[in-house]
Amino acid sequence: MSRIFEQPLYPYERSPDQDAKAPVRHPVVVVGAGPVGLALAVDLALKDVPVLVLDDNEKVSHGSRAICFSKRTLEILDRLGCGQPVVEKGVTWNKGKVFFDERQVYEFNLLPEAGHRRPAFINLQQYHFEVGLLQRLRELQAEGKPVEIRGRNKVTHVEKDETGVRLTVETPEGPYSLEADWLVACDGAKSPVRSMLGLDFHGRVFEDNFLIADVVMEAEFPTERWFWFDPPFNRGQSALLHKQPDGVWRIDLQLGWDIDREKEVREENVIPRLKAMLGEEAKFSLEWVSIYTFQCRRMERFAHGRVLFAGDSAHQVSPFGARGANSGIQDTDNLAWKLKLVLDGTAPESLIESYNQERVQAADENILNSTRSTDFITPKSEMSRIFRDAVLDLAEHHAFARPLVNSGRLSVPATHDASTLNTADALPGGPARTRPGAPAADAPSGNGWLLEKLGGDFTLLGVDEAVPETSAASGLPLRGISLSASDDTSGALRERYLGTAKQAVYLLRPDQHVAGRWPSYDPRAVAAAVGMAAGGMA
Repeated sequence: MSRIFEQPLYPYERSPDQDAKAPVRHPVVVVGAGPVGLALAVDLALKDVPVLVLDDNEKVSHGSRAICFSKRTLEILDRLGCGQPVVEKGVTWNKGKVFFDERQVYEFNLLPEAGHRRPAFINLQQYHFEVGLLQRLRELQAEGKPVEIRGRNKVTHVEKDETGVRLTVETPEGPYSLEADWLVACDGAKSPVRSMLGLDFHGRVFEDNFLIADVVMEAEFPTERWFWFDPPFNRGQSALLHKQPDGVWRIDLQLGWDIDREKEVREENVIPRLKAMLGEEAKFSLEWVSIYTFQCRRMERFAHGRVLFAGDSAHQVSPFGARGANSGIQDTDNLAWKLKLVLDGTAPESLIESYNQERVQAADENILNSTRSTDFITPKSEMSRIFRDAVLDLAEHHAFARPLVNSGRLSVPATHDASTLNTADALPGGPARTRPGAPAADAPSGNGWLLEKLGGDFTLLGVDEAVPETSAASGLPLRGISLSASDDTSGALRERYLGTAKQAVYLLRPDQHVAGRWPSYDPRAVAAAVGMAAGGMA
């Protein structure tokens, strides 16, 4: 039976647009049906924004590619309605181990506190992740939501002006033209849309190569992230091991810079490397092999008029830290609600500039952390290597040295402290983790969880302070949720939303980031904050 990534899941079908006398105009066209493009399409469809996805392929990705999906990404998928099937398919993990030579240096727990619905990470092959989103898209289509995906529709030309975008699309039956109010390029690191507009990346390409191998085998390794510095099976280099579903294991082996890439991916060369790591008696088969080079780069801007960029088309980081796909999903989380407000006419077009500002900031944080990881993993001088090895030796016995070890600081969502959409923090004693600009923290709530109650609208959250269940500000509806901290016996709600304050009111954006907070409900303050969060609406 063929594997899932070999099956056409959105095969080419002729569209009425191809027979129209004049180019048909769509509110939003998304180019690319990877995780980022699909997530954006689902989000927009849930908001009743008509969206068309164009992809030059007709099936999900080949090979596992991105495999580590973070807690924040899973929370976003919960809001999109497909978090549970993705989590059920994935391999859950919170713990990791770091090795130096043959010694375990230390282990860590990425989610040491209780009171969260989702784990720190799941491991899941990208093709399964894409299938989860694609199934959700099909469900929305069946419900009559305005979303469409067209396979083997390759965008070959893009022109933009102040009012929209014109596209030429190549199909098996010839080209046709389209127009869009907004075009979002989610077409990957080699983004054809970016090239068509003469745009490029800025940043660093690291002189190193890593072999990725997806290996099918039965093994007794625990469900943890294992990382080796200078192991005996790959001297002078590093290695990484992750468990995936269906008996597949991800192995990364550092190779160095001066290699023959074509030669290294041949099975007769890959197998001996894997046996040196797993043992000569290990029984396994190769599912996918690739070589990648570290890149930490981004576009100068993610918004170019009516053309927007998200995910790898906008920014690239090294895979250590799981920042690529996770940051791309967070791009779409940031963008979808803003496009909704602008298209509805309830926010000015300038609101889209906040997408550029906030996600460029997030990309810079990811690039900084990814660059630091890369520099630690691959020292660029003998002195740097001596320092790194000394840190690893100390970390085995001394806790103070462990934060200095950097085998890939794992992805966390950005806090947009400097966002123009924030209202100044007005909650004395409020916890730093839920300050304006931060993503909301989950907590137990009744028989469920706080984040699932927040949903995807502007929401008022009152903790030991009553807020109206329904209200409006700046022409936008507001949902209200009033909770008592004493009802959460774990204390998580109090710790995460009150701190030393006696009560609090929070305004949450549709992407569940905090826009403002106060010690009590003040309708005027809330109205002003909603207007600011909606791009300066009065």
